[in-house]
Amino acid sequence: RFENERQTTTSATPSKSLPFRVGHGFYLHRLEPGYPLIIGGIDIPFENGCEAHSDGDVLLHCVVDAILGALGLPDVGQIFPDNDPKWKGAASSVFIKEAVRLMHEAGYELGNLDATLILQRPKLSPHKEAIRANLSNLLGADPSVVNLKAKTHEKVDSLGENRSIAAHTVVLLMKK
Repeated sequence: RFENERQTTTSATPSKSLPFRVGHGFYLHRLEPGYPLIIGGIDIPFENGCEAHSDGDVLLHCVVDAILGALGLPDVGQIFPDNDPKWKGAASSVFIKEAVRLMHEAGYELGNLDATLILQRPKLSPHKEAIRANLSNLLGADPSVVNLKAKTHEKVDSLGENRSIAAHTVVLLMKK
């Protein structure tokens, strides 16, 4: 429930109890010098990072939005607003732990997750397994139900020009 947009959710009761629920998340952050590049809770060595109020973890923000969407709840920006100093520099693991808590409170568990990261550089292949393992751990899920892909944007627009990073995530939540 929300008393106003500045307070976090205390209850996740989807409007209708269904055997499964699907959620989609999309997130994009600008890449700038002087910020860390954190993806899935893993610090990736790179000259640019995500300019954001929190740690700017585009993947974790996207996963949170997908879970919240599946539950029929507001998005990450409403629950953890970027104008609240409490969230300045916050680790996105805090947001994902809250989303997982709300998912369990509503009586659901993760069926599977499919995520796509879109960035021109750096190449994520050396980091994909660490990202996937950490994401699985944060979700309390078996790694076999967490799929992670990385794509370039073929040098098109801000993603392809390496000025931003984006993620898409789809989750399937199943009634416990």
